Amino acid sequence: MATHKSAEKRARQSVKRAARNSQTLSSVRTAEKKLRAALASAETKSAQELLVEFSSRIQKAVNKGRVHYSNAERKISRLSSQVHSLVTGKLTTNQARQASKRT
Repeated sequence: MATHKSAEKRARQSVKRAARNSQTLSSVRTAEKKLRAALASAETKSAQELLVEFSSRIQKAVNKGRVHYSNAERKISRLSSQVHSLVTGKLTTNQARQASKRT
């Protein structure tokens, strides 16, 4: 354990920051899981709403430095293309299930 006063403070800060990071990442993962579930069940209206929520949460995580910018952009791009395919009718229910497992 830390023996200096400054090292003890750093240990306290790291515990707080780790909790904050895990909370942010957990909310991002939850939003992504909900969106993938909506895609798998071919619910177009809820998929569109959940895409907006997911995009918002992951962008906030990027702004806070929890998620890398490129990672967030890649996930948003892939999921939005799947939602678009679902809305336009190019994606069947079976394809949606397969796509949600792949990405």
